[in-house]
Amino acid sequence: MTQDQAGTGSRERILAAAAAMFAEDVTTTLSVRAVAARAGVSTGSLRFHFPTQLALREAVLARIYSRIAPDDPILDRSVPARDRLVSCLRQVLAPAGVGEQAREAWTRAYQAYIAPDPTERVRTAYFAVEREGRRRVEYWLSVLADEGALPREDHTRRVRFLLTVLDGLSIERALPAEDSILRAETETLYMAVDCVLSRPAE
Repeated sequence: MTQDQAGTGSRERILAAAAAMFAEDVTTTLSVRAVAARAGVSTGSLRFHFPTQLALREAVLARIYSRIAPDDPILDRSVPARDRLVSCLRQVLAPAGVGEQAREAWTRAYQAYIAPDPTERVRTAYFAVEREGRRRVEYWLSVLADEGALPREDHTRRVRFLLTVLDGLSIERALPAEDSILRAETETLYMAVDCVLSRPAE
């Protein structure tokens, strides 16, 4: 086995181990020691392939989502970055529907996470859902960062902003609205995406 093959093998073992840890516990932070131990490699080897936790997390997210959604619009470079990101955000809103369907979705969310006492079980369930949504948006932004549409840095504030916009739009879908709601929603999504793509997160 050549050194290149050995390097590729350890990189793949690291990614497989980290992806398995995500699958078992969506709250995992992917600590260097835990991932290295799971992959059967040294922490030095892990750091060689992934110098930072951010680099490891982005690589794992890319691996997971490329398999879950191989036709993800964020990967279609023939479309401008802003249009791709709006399409991705629209996918998040689509399952909730509009009107009665959206009201039913928010009623279920209220009954699951708001109405009950915030027990550890309720909090754990909510945070799992919330982290999955956050990781998906983080993945989209990391793809755009790889292309140079965004700086390569921690996107926490951008992710939080976009998820807050999505929450607001999904609530709006459940409320009485005029026929122009989808047009207004599109305008809001483009405004949010333009803000994310044109302003640094401070």
